[in-house]
Amino acid sequence: MSLERIKIAPEMYEIMPPEYQDLVKNATYGNENRGWKDIGTSKELIEEHSLCAGCPESMAFRYILASLPAPEDTVMVGSTGCTSLVFPHVGIHNIHSLFGNQNAIATGLKRALTVRFPGRIKDVVVLAGDGATVDIGLDMTLQAWFRQEKFTTICFDNELYANTGGQESGLMQKGFVAKMAPVGKTFEKVRLPEIARESGCHYVVNCTVSKPNLIEKVIKNAIHIAREIGPTYLQLYTPCILEIGKNSMEGLQEMRDSEKPTERFAYREYISDQAKELLTEMAAKEKERKAEAKRQLASVKA
Repeated sequence: MSLERIKIAPEMYEIMPPEYQDLVKNATYGNENRGWKDIGTSKELIEEHSLCAGCPESMAFRYILASLPAPEDTVMVGSTGCTSLVFPHVGIHNIHSLFGNQNAIATGLKRALTVRFPGRIKDVVVLAGDGATVDIGLDMTLQAWFRQEKFTTICFDNELYANTGGQESGLMQKGFVAKMAPVGKTFEKVRLPEIARESGCHYVVNCTVSKPNLIEKVIKNAIHIAREIGPTYLQLYTPCILEIGKNSMEGLQEMRDSEKPTERFAYREYISDQAKELLTEMAAKEKERKAEAKRQLASVKA
């Protein structure tokens, strides 16, 4: 976020919480080499956020926000759920949609930004839970993919409705018993990554958020591919520790257990042929950029 373009209004500055003032001043925005390693020396999410202690979604938010290629030119679209409680606490443009219509909102937003800012990159990223993505909003999710809308959809997969007491969702595991699903899930987890691939997404990843370097890679890949080619989809396991009966410090281990090779969140990645070509070109340019930087450094020392 460029401080020349994103500022707190002078008349509002004094009444803004000091954590938010710090957020605007000390985020990593404007640094083209920004990434998850900047977490700890910069700020992407204020300390007094509204998620529960130990919630993996807070980890996911930090990793995602630190990995956005152009945050000052990014708008995130959220939906009702735990994620909607966090968006007021981040230093990035965002919109709260009605429950389930986030991909429809993102469609109009992306098209409007393209017209309003011709020749300038404007990224749109949808971030919603499993209820909004696969249950309530599946129609609008699929239709955006069918139309090849150029934005990224991220699903925080809690495997239940975490924000409203633990109801069953389409992404819940078969047989899982929750507080408000006492008889247990009677059918298998909906295979949304496979549906995304069959619906035209050019980059699809299924994983947990236990590895920040991995999240940085898939976020950047997904957004760059969406810019140039078409829709991309990330399904990230962010377990609700409260609702699955774990202690607040057990979220990371829960994700690690779920990403083992035989488990449901073992890393899976699909890349279309067009996307593979783009990533290859990007890798070559990055290699050349680093080589040029190394040559310049050597010439300075000489």
